[in-house]
Amino acid sequence: MPDDAPLLAVLGEHQRVGAIGPTTLEDAVAHSRRFVRVLPASATSVVDLGSGGGLPGLVIAWDRPSLAVTLVDRREKRTDTLRRSATRLGWSGRVRVITADVGVLGADPAHHRRYDVVTARSFGPPASTLDGALVFARPGGTILISDPPAGSRWGDVVRELGRSVVWHGGEDGIAVFTVPGGPDDVPRETGG
Repeated sequence: MPDDAPLLAVLGEHQRVGAIGPTTLEDAVAHSRRFVRVLPASATSVVDLGSGGGLPGLVIAWDRPSLAVTLVDRREKRTDTLRRSATRLGWSGRVRVITADVGVLGADPAHHRRYDVVTARSFGPPASTLDGALVFARPGGTILISDPPAGSRWGDVVRELGRSVVWHGGEDGIAVFTVPGGPDDVPRETGG
């Protein structure tokens, strides 16, 4: 792992402007690294929905420099901060920041079902988060969503949506899903 000082400095600025809540930055980074640990090794592209202060998107970009990372938030003030941070960290070529509503952006052919991995943390209710993420994940792609602290209802959510997705349970507080249909599909047990 590289020295985290530049990343922590950027995240500290995000916290000072209110884009990250009152947790320690070390704890915030540790939580984001839970996403990093479950990223498929074969992934080349990630979209982080509702990026806000850059968690987990900036940590993923920091820890996995081979990935193309797209950060999406509908609030211009947040995306301006994220753009400046990506530039400051030297990522202008591989970290893209988009100001858009996820529902609108997901209908754009340039983003619809185009990403290897979709991440979401504190994005919204479980059903709408998973439904929104499915629009961005390519066939065979992975969706990683931070589980609520009280436990998961993902099995019910997957059944409720009636959509084609496989829930693999949780990995250290991160719910892991795959979208069937990719060339690398490997049957795995489901968590629900």
